[in-house]
Amino acid sequence: MAQMSAMPWMKWLPWRFLIRRVARAHGFLDPVLLLSHLHRFAQPSEVSVPLELLRAGVVFHARGLINSRVIQHNLDWVWPYWIERQFDPHDVSFVPRAFSITHVNLTHRNWTAVGVPDLPELALVDPRGLLTPFPDGWSLDCWVIDDSENVLLPSRAKQADQWLGGDRLTVVTECSAAGMQLRTEASMQARAEQPVCRWHVRAEAENPAWLVLALRPCNPEGVSFIHRVALSAGRDGWKIDDRQSVSFGAVVDRHHVSNYHAGDVYIHLREKTEQNAGECDVGMATAAAMFRIEPGAARELTVDIVVADPKEERAQPVPWEESLQGHCQMRIPDERYMALYETALRTLIVHSPLDVFPGPYTYKRFWFRDAAFIIHALICAGLISRAERALDRFPARQDFSGYFNSQEGEWDSNGEALWVMQRFCALTGRAPKPQWRQSIVRGTEWITRKRLPEKSGLPHAGLLPAGFSAEHLGPNDYYYWDDFWSVAGLEAAHDLIHPFDGALAQNALSNASALRAAIDRSLGGARARLGRPAMPASPYRRMDSGAVGSLAAGYPLQLCSPDDPRLIDTVAFLLDSCFFNGGFFQDMIHSGINPYLTLHVAQVLLRAGDPRHLLLTRRIAELASPTGQWPEAIHPHTLGGCMGDGQHVWAAAEWILMLRNGFVREEGSKLVIGAGLDPAWLNAGAVLSFGPAPTEFGTITISIDVDTDRRAHVRWQGDWHQASALTFAPVSPISTPILVEVRLPGAAPNICTVETGEVIVVLGAKP
Repeated sequence: MAQMSAMPWMKWLPWRFLIRRVARAHGFLDPVLLLSHLHRFAQPSEVSVPLELLRAGVVFHARGLINSRVIQHNLDWVWPYWIERQFDPHDVSFVPRAFSITHVNLTHRNWTAVGVPDLPELALVDPRGLLTPFPDGWSLDCWVIDDSENVLLPSRAKQADQWLGGDRLTVVTECSAAGMQLRTEASMQARAEQPVCRWHVRAEAENPAWLVLALRPCNPEGVSFIHRVALSAGRDGWKIDDRQSVSFGAVVDRHHVSNYHAGDVYIHLREKTEQNAGECDVGMATAAAMFRIEPGAARELTVDIVVADPKEERAQPVPWEESLQGHCQMRIPDERYMALYETALRTLIVHSPLDVFPGPYTYKRFWFRDAAFIIHALICAGLISRAERALDRFPARQDFSGYFNSQEGEWDSNGEALWVMQRFCALTGRAPKPQWRQSIVRGTEWITRKRLPEKSGLPHAGLLPAGFSAEHLGPNDYYYWDDFWSVAGLEAAHDLIHPFDGALAQNALSNASALRAAIDRSLGGARARLGRPAMPASPYRRMDSGAVGSLAAGYPLQLCSPDDPRLIDTVAFLLDSCFFNGGFFQDMIHSGINPYLTLHVAQVLLRAGDPRHLLLTRRIAELASPTGQWPEAIHPHTLGGCMGDGQHVWAAAEWILMLRNGFVREEGSKLVIGAGLDPAWLNAGAVLSFGPAPTEFGTITISIDVDTDRRAHVRWQGDWHQASALTFAPVSPISTPILVEVRLPGAAPNICTVETGEVIVVLGAKP
């Protein structure tokens, strides 16, 4: 729980005594004693757990508690896909319930959002097409039932096809059974700035049948209450809880409503008596709008739901074509990678309406940590104005002390904020905006003040305090992740401040050097303790999966050389001890294969020239959902999502950054071209291209074509930053001329200057 001393009046109230007395009187464990023992497993810190995460966890498990009271006692209902599988003892997804207080989705946390650029409303589609139009709300499902009592229930179907259609803006789901076919297409449309979720439904059957549009009091997390539902006077829509409306686009032929005590409406579909409205005091009202299907004739519906939320801050909606204007385009002879790249771009766009957020549902809130990676991907993808708009909102999230506060107790945020602001300026060649300046200075001073004393002689001397940091690293501790980000933030601040205050900029650089020295001392102690150069998560930890956070020194921050023994040995440990089925398995909290952390390992291998980065990238491509998305963590056996949001935007950002760095990346004072390309793409006749891609040296467009003699013609052109005309100068001034290293896999490196414009590389044997 958040530190109680934050509320001074609690100091003199005998709250500990009162809580202990009430708990014991009712036969409970002493919560004060229990909390004190829990705190002993972590390093003492200002904030035990951020209040925002506590709040989110309580909401999550409150629904799980409701699920435990409803689902297992009503398994004759038609439930969402994850429930049908997780509660089925024949299924590999089965999770025993036993003494679990809450029942939550741990096996198939997968969904895909549909949205409109710059509007905050998003609807969710689950792997079997279940549509959830409102955040945390009820859902719509479609069934087909023929007159011979054959049924097509998508959530119970063993097989279904799902993909992105309409230029990757529509989620299409198809399934079939017993001569019946069902197809749904979910999309979001802006009408006079009012978003409408549209669901196009098409059903066919060999025998006379019914298309059933079903109103469901549940969603991908579990139960979501519906108390009242009424069929409209024209019999062509629903009014739900007197607030939300659903238009069918057609008049129903039959209609049924049920409540919790009468059971799911599904079991009443054969009844002759209709109900036009119904109420349920429990909140489990269900309804079915039924439409007749004649044999051999398709029945179609166009269902519209107005989803505008007047409480949401919104920008002017932007057409998709305009939102993608000027983006970095990629061409490679790999349709899967291409589709994942294009999908990732659109994922970033719909999750950056003003702020950026890392998911459409569980994580539809702001973190500086996720924002740094997502905004960096937006910049690298050429979506500059979108990234700039998000950065403009950073100063408002800074408190009076200079802390960039999205969650209390996460000491990495200031470094992340300053680093991504610097990356924006470096990649665009622009000076920091005047409205950013005070925020940058205050954020820099906060890092300096936050550091612990250097003369204590303890392993954490001079580092950042113990904190919660990235939740996947473990209990509160003195995380090197926080320290590496703080060094990067201070060095970024030097660049950002230098144009308007040279002395203050130099002070930031001096503080960065002091923090670097403290980290080196601490890591030296860890090396002596562990007997190897690998970097643990903190000075007090053994090597475990939390060490993945220490890779930040190599990627994305490049604070050390690609072949730094500490970095290489950390990767060696992770590959040997923390990988499962080809991906990084994060034991802590995530308890699954983590796509974005696997790509962090791949990025470090790429910098080191280790071809194993290709294996990791290929595996992440294989683990993407049919709609080209990744959950935060992937169940090792079901391969469904097992933690976090079912569409994780940080993962999409990392996919973009991985491919970008494979084509071109900055390494010190030079550009490296082609080092991360898959050799399988470089066959005779292959044509590859990438750009326009922003870099620290300017914007570059690259093309590679391979002739019949396996010679790769590598060409590039760019709009280079000229040192004399730069409005922003990085720490390492741009060299004149700019160096380029062409490093295609299986070929000797070729170093030249940007003015060369073309290099012919003789490739090795055919892969």
